Amino acid sequence: MTKIIKRTKLAAALMGVMAFAGTGVAAAQQVDVAKLQNEEQKILNAQAQSQEKINSLFEQSQDLLIEYRSVVAEYENLKVYNDHVAKLVADQQATIDSLQRQIDGIDETKQGVVPLMYEMIDALEEFVKLDLPIHKEERMNRVARLRDIMGNSNVSTSEKFRQIIEAYQTEMDYGSGLISYQGNLQVGGQEVAVDFFHMGRVAFLAQSLDLKNAWIYNNESGEWSALEDEFLNPLTTAIRMSRKQTAYDLVKLPVFAAESAE
Repeated sequence: MTKIIKRTKLAAALMGVMAFAGTGVAAAQQVDVAKLQNEEQKILNAQAQSQEKINSLFEQSQDLLIEYRSVVAEYENLKVYNDHVAKLVADQQATIDSLQRQIDGIDETKQGVVPLMYEMIDALEEFVKLDLPIHKEERMNRVARLRDIMGNSNVSTSEKFRQIIEAYQTEMDYGSGLISYQGNLQVGGQEVAVDFFHMGRVAFLAQSLDLKNAWIYNNESGEWSALEDEFLNPLTTAIRMSRKQTAYDLVKLPVFAAESAE
């Protein structure tokens, strides 16, 4: 009986020990699971943070890629524009070089033009002296003005040349059409108010304002000769025609014929 009780007590004791041991194991397992769960949570948190960093880096890389592409596109545009500007600069430089060559040529041209202009003025003065004395004083004054501007540094060479050409054009105009104007004529030591009339350079005549006397200029002798009365009315008509006071018609006027060379 006693042995059975002892065995029973021993068994109960063993079962108590085993129960206690089982409780410790279970507790230990619970601690391990909690640690594992905690570590797993840390890993998940770390992964989440890493993913956020990755996402942030990806976004930054995308922004940098977009910025890079924009810079590349801008560079290409600037390169095209710079090439365009370089062509414009080259063309402008070519134009400047051409203008400079022309300017350099102008100085050389002036060296030939200026003496020519003086020769033209001399020839014009000589022509006026030898020509019919149509507006003689006005024409000589024009020649004098041309000589004055040649010595004026404020007048450009081109303007000097233009005025000389204009003077020649005026001389040409004297040689065409019927032209009349009023003036004074020295006859027999007296000054007479007259209407001067010329048909180009064919004939140069004058008629007193009272229509009673008329004269013709002899370019060979350089003198005025009186006209016969038969030419008074035709000359009056010719003067009126030159002023468009009457219709054009045929009139009989004297003309000095050129002497034939023998």
